[in-house]
Amino acid sequence: MKAWLGLGANLQHPVMQLRQALSDLGKADGIEVLRVSSFYSTPPWGDEHQEDFINAVVQIETSLDSLALLHALQAIENVMGRQRNGRRWGPRVIDIDVLLYGDQVINSTELSVPHPRMHERAFVLMPLVELHRGIEIPGWGRAEALLSGLDCDGICRLGEGALK
Repeated sequence: MKAWLGLGANLQHPVMQLRQALSDLGKADGIEVLRVSSFYSTPPWGDEHQEDFINAVVQIETSLDSLALLHALQAIENVMGRQRNGRRWGPRVIDIDVLLYGDQVINSTELSVPHPRMHERAFVLMPLVELHRGIEIPGWGRAEALLSGLDCDGICRLGEGALK
């Protein structure tokens, strides 16, 4: 199954955190990293009193069902030091979200796909559209059309030199 993941971090050298998460994803059983977007510097969303985030989107192929994938991603976050302290949209060392799982719509107590609010977040849609211009978000439409209606101020694609 092809799936799309969103990565974000704004603590402890966020570019390095995303690189580590990508490395860990590549080593995880049942997950093959197919493509990775550019990294983007983005202003915080929701809780604006914190450092900017570095965000990216990853396309994977997985043999895991959706919940097993979620648990594998949470295990990577835990090993990397992710703290779930109850502060919604707060600072974090890493965040790995299941954005899309094939074209499935999933609503369970543990997982909602498409990821809730992804259709309103330019920092998710911009790297997603970079990888796949015509991608459809079930129930919402084309990501490119959704992105065109959002405020992209402050979102900056990092150049190759910034990632080394």
